[in-house]
Amino acid sequence: MITMTAEKIETLSACFGTYPQTQALKSGQIKSSRVALDLTEINPVYKAFLMMAREQKFDISEMALVTYLQAKAYGKPITLMPATMFGRFQHGTMLYNSERGHVTPENLAGRRIGVRSFAQTTGCWMRGILWKDYGLDLSKVKWVTFEDAHLAEFRDPPGVERAATGKDMTGMLLDGELDAAIFGGVMPTDPRLKSVIPDADAAAKEWHKKHGTVPINHMVVVKVSLSKSDPGAVREVFRMLHDSKKAAGLPKPGAVDTLPFGFNAVRPALDLMSSYALEMKIIPRRYSVEELFDDTTRAL
Repeated sequence: MITMTAEKIETLSACFGTYPQTQALKSGQIKSSRVALDLTEINPVYKAFLMMAREQKFDISEMALVTYLQAKAYGKPITLMPATMFGRFQHGTMLYNSERGHVTPENLAGRRIGVRSFAQTTGCWMRGILWKDYGLDLSKVKWVTFEDAHLAEFRDPPGVERAATGKDMTGMLLDGELDAAIFGGVMPTDPRLKSVIPDADAAAKEWHKKHGTVPINHMVVVKVSLSKSDPGAVREVFRMLHDSKKAAGLPKPGAVDTLPFGFNAVRPALDLMSSYALEMKIIPRRYSVEELFDDTTRAL
């Protein structure tokens, strides 16, 4: 007689942001007989990316896409999972002060543009869009940063200026110390601030039609040791995250899916960002999409 034994429940440390697509997971609505998640809350969630990139603080974690590309370049023992935690169209994220003249993609050369970190994913998407779709020579802009990258090994490229300690990017933009600035998760609401790309929503729709993808900001990464030792647990976490997204009713009927799941669904965005990041000297070489995953996660 064959005796069936249940797989043991694996408890994994994890950190994800709080979004509609993670609510069902965090509330315990998404059940598993295979995996238990010991969830850590970090707000804002981007502070967890540094901990994961530098120390591999969690078994599984949300991480900005460019942070992962740099972690790959510096040989950190983590691999990518094709699960998107945050994606959005970026065309409206670069703002200028309309009281100080009109700024467009065509007259950005020679101007000072602020961005939280040179390796911030939103900033990389925006620079890539301006380079590829608007013909901007990125070397002709004075980039002003406020923080280091999440990877200690990375230094801002030559010519990138660091703002003085205590300076605020929005304040500098309103005071005229910056001509434009790229904003991340929280957009300022001051009515004087307008999008550098006119009619950003229409421009984003055209970009989507051209590239067939959305700019992905955050995905999920897994420790290589876990992916090798317990691939079944990794597959189960992917299933749980996907089910949590579906429980939120996403994507809404008729809407663009800004949270693609699965290797083939994320491939176009990863391919674009790999080329953008190389052009900006964020990474030392371009990575194929296949290289960004291991045998377990590539099959998801």
